[in-house]
Amino acid sequence: MIDSQERKNPFMEPYGTPHDTVPFDKIRFEDFEPAFMEGIRRDDEQIAKIVNNPDEPTFDNTIAVTDDSKGEHYYDLLDRVSTVFSCLMSAETNDDMEALAQKLSPILTKHGNDVILNPRLFQRVKYVYEHHRELTPEEQMLLDKEYDGFVRSGALLDEAGKEQLRKLTEEAGLLTLQFSQNLLKETKAYTLHITNEDDLSGLPETAREAAANNAKEKGLEGWVFTLDYESYSPFMTYADRRDLRQQIYMARNTECTHEGTDTNNLEICKRLVNLRRELAQLLGFNTFADYVLKHRMASQASHVYKLLNDLIDAYKPTAIEEQKAIEQKAKDVEGDDFQLMPWDVSYYAHKLQMERYNLDAEMLRPYFQLDKVIDGVFGLANKLYGITFKENKDIPVYHPDVKAYEVFDQDGSYLAVFYADFHPRKGKQGGAWMTEFQEQCITKSGKNVRPHASVVMNFTKPTPSKPALLTLGEVETFLHEFGHSLHGMFANTRFASLSGTNVWWDFVEMPSQFMENYAVEKDFLSTFAFHYQTGEPIPDDLIDRIRKSRNYNVAMSCMRQVSFGLLDMAYYTMDKPFTDDIIPFEKKAWAKAIITPQLPETCMTTQFSHIMAGGYAAGYYSYKWAEVLDADAFSVFKAHGIFDRETAQRFRDDILSKGGTEHPMVLYKRFRGQEPTIEALLKRNGIKR
Repeated sequence: MIDSQERKNPFMEPYGTPHDTVPFDKIRFEDFEPAFMEGIRRDDEQIAKIVNNPDEPTFDNTIAVTDDSKGEHYYDLLDRVSTVFSCLMSAETNDDMEALAQKLSPILTKHGNDVILNPRLFQRVKYVYEHHRELTPEEQMLLDKEYDGFVRSGALLDEAGKEQLRKLTEEAGLLTLQFSQNLLKETKAYTLHITNEDDLSGLPETAREAAANNAKEKGLEGWVFTLDYESYSPFMTYADRRDLRQQIYMARNTECTHEGTDTNNLEICKRLVNLRRELAQLLGFNTFADYVLKHRMASQASHVYKLLNDLIDAYKPTAIEEQKAIEQKAKDVEGDDFQLMPWDVSYYAHKLQMERYNLDAEMLRPYFQLDKVIDGVFGLANKLYGITFKENKDIPVYHPDVKAYEVFDQDGSYLAVFYADFHPRKGKQGGAWMTEFQEQCITKSGKNVRPHASVVMNFTKPTPSKPALLTLGEVETFLHEFGHSLHGMFANTRFASLSGTNVWWDFVEMPSQFMENYAVEKDFLSTFAFHYQTGEPIPDDLIDRIRKSRNYNVAMSCMRQVSFGLLDMAYYTMDKPFTDDIIPFEKKAWAKAIITPQLPETCMTTQFSHIMAGGYAAGYYSYKWAEVLDADAFSVFKAHGIFDRETAQRFRDDILSKGGTEHPMVLYKRFRGQEPTIEALLKRNGIKR
């Protein structure tokens, strides 16, 4: 056995793995903290070299020097350990990781502030900004981003202002971490434990098997349902026991609101809203939304509200009719005196869907075996772009569930590494996301460092008797996150900080939501949707029903997203201290888009990770903004053929490969030939004929 003292920290030396992928099989928990600290030291050393350079500041020795170091082992240390740690905090965390995150948060925030508030470094950046040589558009974009990043982070503040900014950002960093940890703890702590099989009435076999498996994993008899979406959603849709639907609904919709608990997020949310307003005003902005939207396609709050109000005007009348239809269905089943409650909506909406279209998620599951869906999604990428995927089991992964693939371009050259992590487990947050362990860039030596993209999801698990069978919604989620990964894998820019998904946030969702369009296309479904037992292809009439039902309750869904956007903007357009109670404020903020009665004790804010801890503060509207773009873009494919290689190549060349090297509207217009309109979305959703 090798003495532990002789063992080297794997973060601090060349990985020596296929494509320099992260050596998860060698990394230990005790490697993280020293790697972080050494990374900070090296970072400081690099900054010192820049500021102590006696030569006149230039783009190359001041701005590009940081990005040019990406992909080289020396300066990359802090970035590489941060990336791995962040991924594991979301996908494979534990108590030790959580404690270390709390310890590191103020240290990393301080380091970030030390860099961005370094006056000598800013003076060099400012000098270059005012005296630079002729630059390429990409170089100019990087310079503008660097300079504005310093200004937006307080470089023009006096010393008292900088000290105040440090305090605000350090407190915000700790509170966002605490918010996320509280939410994860409450989500994982709740179980609905059922021991009487009669209480499972209405639930399909897939949901029952998954619940039995959950119980077994917890050492319990019977069935266990959790607040994880893949467990919660089927229960709300199918369970006949109304009282149990109410119980689990209230548990999920009151998360982190309970008085006297150490996981209560109410005051944390209030403080975060005020911290962000204070930060924005310290930097000269009236509101936090003003601060954020300066670097968004929307540009200002009035444009966001115009989008949200246009959507309300277009969709709310239809949403009200959809809601009335569900209420009537409930009365048809239960009697005229029945009062529809929030925990009834999914249940009776499903019954109405079956009545209208003879279609529900469970009928489709047998045709969406995960392995076949993977083949279908990879096959779609091949049809569009000519790329291929090959699993490589020599690439280390952080959990046995994770699959790693080499990706090859249409000419057979190596393009990227792609990781896929599909199933929920203890220590993994709910939801779905894409991240990168390595961003694309071209180093100073001319090496094109190819990206390592990862998608993380929480799909229905396989059971002892069935493989993993997905719902159509899960197929759409896969396509969505895969769209993000294509944005990363096709990146072909010089600078890492401008590559792939490093674009403005109301543009980043466009490539992902674009891919969702394929989920209901017959020509795509026919390539992989075969019954997992019989091998029979999905019937044409079932595909027709999918397409006809695609817009079922689409307006209610739109109003839900708009309500979240209104709530987000209500918090972050405030120019005075926020002193209201969160729950009643929430009810008032989104009232314009709400079409169902509100329960006084439920709360979205305390579990709204996107706007409290996920970077979407004053930006949740981005999903609807990008939906306008994706519908408009897909209309081009519909006109030329959904697999048209020429159109796909233009989409890749003009948008996906460019990252944030140019203004997103410039990129979009280069592909589309014009600015987008809302027309394609209204037509796709059946709102406009």
